[in-house]
Amino acid sequence: MAASKYASFMAPSVLTIDIGGTNVKCRVESDPERRTFPSGPTLTPAIMVEGVKSLCAGWQFDVISIGLPAPIVNNKPQRDPVNLGAGWVDFDFARALGKPVKLINDAAMQAVGSYEGGRMLFLGLGTGLGSCLIADHVIIPTELAHLPYRKGKTFEQFVGVKALKRLGKRAWTKEVHSIIAILSAALIPDYTVIGGGNAAKLKALPEGCRLGANANAFEGGFRLWTPEWSRAVMSATS
Repeated sequence: MAASKYASFMAPSVLTIDIGGTNVKCRVESDPERRTFPSGPTLTPAIMVEGVKSLCAGWQFDVISIGLPAPIVNNKPQRDPVNLGAGWVDFDFARALGKPVKLINDAAMQAVGSYEGGRMLFLGLGTGLGSCLIADHVIIPTELAHLPYRKGKTFEQFVGVKALKRLGKRAWTKEVHSIIAILSAALIPDYTVIGGGNAAKLKALPEGCRLGANANAFEGGFRLWTPEWSRAVMSATS
């Protein structure tokens, strides 16, 4: 039998950092414990780094995956995250953290961790609306949240956390179902994964959908350093 093309691959120990609008969450694959500290509109990359260094004391890791709520090109944010502080675009994460870093959109990272083959649409219902399409292990980051929807507002303005508070759960749920139907018709996924902190508020899911889990973001971060996903990540960030 021919040897596996990955037979000589030695998996590095990975620290995954999932940066959200409410919390920064960290985990290493060797430890099931998830450690967190608050984020929010005053969180800068320098504050994030100091928080991570303090939080991760005692953990051993070789490389780092970071999920950031911003479009990523060439391993760099193209703009500051909407719900965080400033200074992310030109920040040198690898130098500040002292380890090799793979930077990816936070929704894309959770999508990688949720992926089970075929053509998958991922939608993250959190502070905003995250989105990503994966087709046969090719990661296609998208910025669907900011497309116009109706009444001069975007998709995100109808399904983000502010919309949930403004509309109430019943009307918000109706908007979620409507937007999923529109995006599914446009992108033709085999299945849709609904993740993010507010996904659990949906009592019933549209046809062709399944719930994800925030823990999948960590799995996605671990997967980014495996041979199966390395090329896909380079394509997604170049």
